[in-house]
Amino acid sequence: MVMPKQREIEIPLLQVLFEIGGSGKPSEIYPLVTQKFPQLTQEDLQATLASGGNKWTNRIQWVRQKLITEGYMYSPQHGVWAITQKGIERLQGKLEKESINEPKNLVELYEEYEQGIRSQLLERLLELSPSQFEAFSKKLLRAYGFVSLENTKISNDGGIDGYGKLKVGIATMNVAFQCKRWQENVGRNEIDKFRGAIQGEFEQGIFFTTSDFTEQAKNASIKKGAVPIILLNGEAIIDIMIEKGLGVEKRPLYLFFERVQDFSDDD
Repeated sequence: MVMPKQREIEIPLLQVLFEIGGSGKPSEIYPLVTQKFPQLTQEDLQATLASGGNKWTNRIQWVRQKLITEGYMYSPQHGVWAITQKGIERLQGKLEKESINEPKNLVELYEEYEQGIRSQLLERLLELSPSQFEAFSKKLLRAYGFVSLENTKISNDGGIDGYGKLKVGIATMNVAFQCKRWQENVGRNEIDKFRGAIQGEFEQGIFFTTSDFTEQAKNASIKKGAVPIILLNGEAIIDIMIEKGLGVEKRPLYLFFERVQDFSDDD
Protein backbone atom coordinates (compact mmCIF):
# COMPACT_ATOMS: atom_id res chain seq x y z
CA MET A 1 0.00 0.00 0.00
CA VAL A 2 0.96 3.67 -0.21
CA MET A 3 2.02 4.89 3.22
CA PRO A 4 -0.16 7.77 4.55
CA LYS A 5 1.05 11.23 3.62
CA GLN A 6 2.19 13.60 6.34
CA ARG A 7 -0.94 15.76 6.05
CA GLU A 8 -3.05 12.62 6.59
CA ILE A 9 -1.27 11.93 9.88
CA GLU A 10 -1.74 15.39 11.40
CA ILE A 11 -5.32 14.98 12.72
CA PRO A 12 -4.79 11.37 13.96
CA LEU A 13 -1.71 12.50 15.89
CA LEU A 14 -3.65 15.36 17.49
CA GLN A 15 -6.49 12.93 18.27
CA VAL A 16 -4.12 10.55 20.04
CA LEU A 17 -2.67 13.36 22.17
CA PHE A 18 -6.15 14.56 23.09
CA GLU A 19 -7.33 11.01 23.90
CA ILE A 20 -4.42 10.29 26.26
CA GLY A 21 -4.94 13.48 28.23
CA GLY A 22 -2.97 16.02 26.22
CA SER A 23 0.58 14.74 26.37
CA GLY A 24 2.68 11.59 26.28
CA LYS A 25 5.99 10.01 25.37
CA PRO A 26 6.80 9.00 21.77
CA SER A 27 6.99 5.30 22.71
CA GLU A 28 3.37 5.55 23.87
CA ILE A 29 2.20 7.68 20.96
CA TYR A 30 3.66 5.75 17.99
CA PRO A 31 1.53 2.58 18.42
CA LEU A 32 -1.63 4.60 19.09
CA VAL A 33 -1.17 6.62 15.89
CA THR A 34 -0.46 3.38 14.04
CA GLN A 35 -3.82 2.02 15.22
CA LYS A 36 -5.49 4.92 13.40
CA PHE A 37 -4.25 3.35 10.15
CA PRO A 38 -5.34 -0.31 10.22
CA GLN A 39 -4.46 -0.64 6.54
CA LEU A 40 -0.73 -0.50 7.35
CA THR A 41 0.99 -3.85 6.90
CA GLN A 42 3.99 -5.27 8.75
CA GLU A 43 6.02 -4.60 5.64
CA ASP A 44 5.01 -0.92 5.80
CA LEU A 45 5.89 -0.68 9.48
CA GLN A 46 9.31 -2.27 8.94
CA ALA A 47 10.26 -0.18 5.91
CA THR A 48 13.47 1.84 6.32
CA LEU A 49 14.80 5.06 4.84
CA ALA A 50 17.95 5.34 2.76
CA SER A 51 19.60 6.73 5.91
CA GLY A 52 18.61 3.57 7.85
CA GLY A 53 15.85 4.90 10.14
CA ASN A 54 12.33 3.51 10.34
CA LYS A 55 10.23 5.18 7.66
CA TRP A 56 6.91 5.16 9.56
CA THR A 57 8.15 6.58 12.89
CA ASN A 58 10.30 9.07 10.99
CA ARG A 59 7.20 10.30 9.17
CA ILE A 60 5.35 10.77 12.47
CA GLN A 61 8.34 12.71 13.82
CA TRP A 62 8.25 15.10 10.86
CA VAL A 63 4.50 15.60 11.33
CA ARG A 64 5.12 16.41 14.98
CA GLN A 65 7.75 18.99 14.00
CA LYS A 66 5.39 20.60 11.49
CA LEU A 67 2.61 20.79 14.09
CA ILE A 68 5.01 22.38 16.58
CA THR A 69 6.06 24.97 14.01
CA GLU A 70 2.41 25.79 13.32
CA GLY A 71 1.55 26.04 17.02
CA TYR A 72 -0.61 22.91 17.33
CA MET A 73 1.88 20.97 19.48
CA TYR A 74 4.73 21.73 21.88
CA SER A 75 7.28 19.97 24.10
CA PRO A 76 6.70 20.77 27.79
CA GLN A 77 9.88 18.83 28.60
CA HIS A 78 12.44 16.68 26.83
CA GLY A 79 10.92 13.47 25.50
CA VAL A 80 7.31 14.57 25.91
CA TRP A 81 4.89 15.57 23.14
CA ALA A 82 1.83 17.69 23.93
CA ILE A 83 -1.11 19.32 22.18
CA THR A 84 -1.73 23.07 22.51
CA GLN A 85 -5.08 24.82 22.90
CA LYS A 86 -4.77 25.81 19.24
CA GLY A 87 -4.34 22.13 18.39
CA ILE A 88 -7.45 21.22 20.37
CA GLU A 89 -9.42 23.91 18.55
CA ARG A 90 -8.21 22.64 15.18
CA LEU A 91 -9.18 19.10 16.12
CA GLN A 92 -12.62 20.14 17.32
CA GLY A 93 -13.19 22.28 14.22
CA LYS A 94 -12.27 19.38 11.96
CA LEU A 95 -14.61 16.98 13.74
CA GLU A 96 -17.49 19.49 13.73
CA LYS A 97 -17.08 20.10 10.02
CA GLU A 98 -17.09 16.36 9.32
CA SER A 99 -20.15 15.81 11.52
CA ILE A 100 -22.31 18.17 9.47
CA ASN A 101 -20.73 17.01 6.19
CA GLU A 102 -20.23 20.60 5.06
CA PRO A 103 -19.48 20.70 1.31
CA LYS A 104 -16.30 22.41 0.12
CA ASN A 105 -16.28 25.09 -2.52
CA LEU A 106 -13.77 25.25 -5.38
CA VAL A 107 -11.48 27.68 -3.57
CA GLU A 108 -11.28 25.39 -0.52
CA LEU A 109 -10.63 22.38 -2.75
CA TYR A 110 -7.87 24.24 -4.58
CA GLU A 111 -6.22 25.39 -1.34
CA GLU A 112 -6.40 21.86 0.04
CA TYR A 113 -4.91 20.48 -3.18
CA GLU A 114 -2.08 23.03 -3.14
CA GLN A 115 -1.27 22.26 0.49
CA GLY A 116 -1.27 18.56 -0.35
CA ILE A 117 1.27 19.12 -3.13
CA ARG A 118 3.47 21.20 -0.83
CA SER A 119 3.36 18.50 1.84
CA GLN A 120 4.27 15.82 -0.70
CA LEU A 121 7.24 17.83 -1.95
CA LEU A 122 8.60 18.38 1.55
CA GLU A 123 8.01 14.74 2.37
CA ARG A 124 10.05 13.67 -0.66
CA LEU A 125 12.93 15.89 0.46
CA LEU A 126 12.92 14.44 3.96
CA GLU A 127 13.23 10.93 2.58
CA LEU A 128 16.36 11.70 0.52
CA SER A 129 19.66 10.19 1.56
CA PRO A 130 22.47 12.64 2.48
CA SER A 131 24.07 12.29 -0.97
CA GLN A 132 20.70 12.71 -2.72
CA PHE A 133 19.94 15.80 -0.64
CA GLU A 134 23.33 17.27 -1.53
CA ALA A 135 22.55 16.76 -5.23
CA PHE A 136 19.14 18.36 -4.76
CA SER A 137 20.70 21.32 -2.92
CA LYS A 138 22.88 22.09 -5.94
CA LYS A 139 19.83 22.15 -8.21
CA LEU A 140 17.99 24.34 -5.69
CA LEU A 141 20.86 26.83 -5.48
CA ARG A 142 21.10 27.10 -9.26
CA ALA A 143 17.35 27.68 -9.42
CA TYR A 144 17.72 30.31 -6.66
CA GLY A 145 20.18 32.26 -8.80
CA PHE A 146 23.70 30.90 -8.28
CA VAL A 147 25.73 31.10 -11.50
CA SER A 148 28.71 29.21 -10.07
CA LEU A 149 29.00 26.75 -7.21
CA GLU A 150 31.87 25.26 -5.23
CA ASN A 151 31.44 22.69 -2.47
CA THR A 152 33.79 22.61 0.49
CA LYS A 153 34.86 19.44 2.30
CA ILE A 154 37.06 21.14 4.89
CA SER A 155 36.38 19.62 8.31
CA ASN A 156 36.92 22.90 10.21
CA ASP A 157 34.99 25.10 7.80
CA GLY A 158 32.50 26.19 10.47
CA GLY A 159 29.64 24.45 8.72
CA ILE A 160 30.02 26.03 5.27
CA ASP A 161 28.67 23.63 2.66
CA GLY A 162 29.86 25.72 -0.25
CA TYR A 163 30.04 29.09 -1.92
CA GLY A 164 29.60 30.74 -5.27
CA LYS A 165 28.40 33.70 -7.26
CA LEU A 166 24.77 34.69 -6.73
CA LYS A 167 23.16 36.75 -9.47
CA VAL A 168 21.32 39.79 -8.08
CA GLY A 169 19.85 41.86 -10.90
CA ILE A 170 22.72 42.62 -13.29
CA ALA A 171 25.36 42.13 -10.57
CA THR A 172 26.74 39.11 -8.71
CA MET A 173 27.63 38.63 -5.05
CA ASN A 174 30.07 36.32 -3.32
CA VAL A 175 27.80 34.17 -1.19
CA ALA A 176 28.38 31.17 1.09
CA PHE A 177 25.64 28.67 1.81
CA GLN A 178 24.66 26.07 4.37
CA CYS A 179 22.06 23.34 3.72
CA LYS A 180 20.61 21.27 6.59
CA ARG A 181 18.08 18.46 6.35
CA TRP A 182 16.99 18.66 9.98
CA GLN A 183 13.93 17.79 12.05
CA GLU A 184 14.60 20.19 14.92
CA ASN A 185 14.55 23.95 14.38
CA VAL A 186 17.89 25.62 13.73
CA GLY A 187 19.00 27.74 16.68
CA ARG A 188 21.00 30.93 17.01
CA ASN A 189 24.22 29.08 17.77
CA GLU A 190 24.24 27.60 14.26
CA ILE A 191 23.65 31.03 12.70
CA ASP A 192 26.42 32.65 14.75
CA LYS A 193 28.82 29.83 13.88
CA PHE A 194 28.02 30.12 10.18
CA ARG A 195 28.44 33.91 10.22
CA GLY A 196 31.77 33.61 12.03
CA ALA A 197 33.05 31.29 9.31
CA ILE A 198 32.13 33.62 6.43
CA GLN A 199 32.62 37.07 7.99
CA GLY A 200 35.10 39.15 5.98
CA GLU A 201 35.21 36.72 3.04
CA PHE A 202 31.66 36.77 1.71
CA GLU A 203 29.07 39.46 1.15
CA GLN A 204 26.15 37.31 2.23
CA GLY A 205 25.27 33.92 3.67
CA ILE A 206 22.25 31.75 2.91
CA PHE A 207 21.07 29.09 5.34
CA PHE A 208 18.63 26.50 3.96
CA THR A 209 16.86 24.00 6.21
CA THR A 210 13.96 21.60 5.68
CA SER A 211 12.70 22.44 9.19
CA ASP A 212 12.52 26.01 10.54
CA PHE A 213 14.43 28.54 12.65
CA THR A 214 13.96 29.54 16.26
CA GLU A 215 12.96 33.13 17.03
CA GLN A 216 16.46 33.76 18.40
CA ALA A 217 17.97 32.57 15.11
CA LYS A 218 15.64 34.81 13.11
CA ASN A 219 16.52 37.82 15.26
CA ALA A 220 20.24 37.15 14.81
CA SER A 221 20.13 36.75 11.02
CA ILE A 222 20.52 40.49 10.38
CA LYS A 223 22.98 42.37 12.59
CA LYS A 224 24.40 45.85 12.11
CA GLY A 225 27.97 45.69 10.85
CA ALA A 226 27.85 41.92 10.26
CA VAL A 227 27.39 39.91 7.09
CA PRO A 228 23.64 39.24 6.63
CA ILE A 229 22.38 35.66 6.76
CA ILE A 230 19.30 34.90 4.67
CA LEU A 231 17.15 32.20 6.29
CA LEU A 232 15.11 29.85 4.10
CA ASN A 233 13.01 27.20 5.86
CA GLY A 234 11.17 24.21 4.43
CA GLU A 235 8.21 26.30 3.28
CA ALA A 236 10.54 28.78 1.53
CA ILE A 237 12.34 25.90 -0.21
CA ILE A 238 9.00 24.65 -1.52
CA ASP A 239 8.17 28.20 -2.67
CA ILE A 240 11.37 28.27 -4.73
CA MET A 241 10.66 24.83 -6.19
CA ILE A 242 7.15 25.87 -7.25
CA GLU A 243 8.23 29.28 -8.57
CA LYS A 244 11.17 27.88 -10.56
CA GLY A 245 9.49 24.64 -11.64
CA LEU A 246 12.08 22.51 -9.84
CA GLY A 247 10.47 19.06 -9.65
CA VAL A 248 7.10 20.71 -10.24
CA GLU A 249 5.07 21.15 -13.41
CA LYS A 250 2.79 24.17 -13.24
CA ARG A 251 -0.47 24.47 -15.12
CA PRO A 252 -2.81 27.49 -14.90
CA LEU A 253 -6.15 27.02 -13.17
CA TYR A 254 -8.96 29.50 -13.74
CA LEU A 255 -11.86 30.00 -11.35
CA PHE A 256 -14.88 31.98 -12.55
CA PHE A 257 -17.17 33.87 -10.19
CA GLU A 258 -20.48 35.51 -11.01
CA ARG A 259 -20.49 39.26 -10.47
CA VAL A 260 -23.76 40.63 -9.16
CA GLN A 261 -24.67 43.59 -11.38
CA ASP A 262 -27.45 45.11 -13.41
CA PHE A 263 -26.89 43.84 -16.94
CA SER A 264 -29.24 46.49 -18.27
CA ASP A 265 -26.82 49.22 -17.17
CA ASP A 266 -24.95 50.74 -20.13
CA ASP A 267 -21.77 50.96 -18.03
